[in-house]
Amino acid sequence: MYHMKSASVRDLRYDFPKIERLLSQGEEIHITKRRKVIARLVPEKPHARPELPDFLARLHSIYGDRVQEVSGAELIREDRDRY
Repeated sequence: MYHMKSASVRDLRYDFPKIERLLSQGEEIHITKRRKVIARLVPEKPHARPELPDFLARLHSIYGDRVQEVSGAELIREDRDRY
């Protein structure tokens, strides 16, 4: 337990930048009230960006090298012109 940092409730209230700096350095902090540990602050793990599907490869697998007669933009324009 000696390798972990501790801070009191008062430190959280009045000296939060110090606590925030320790968290950004990856430290786990025990929050104490009257010298008893009441909580534990753990730094958030960085989130990995989700891998996006390869949409271009999907289009090639569906349509191959065919060129469509009407583009999507033309379909939308025709649909808007109806009204």
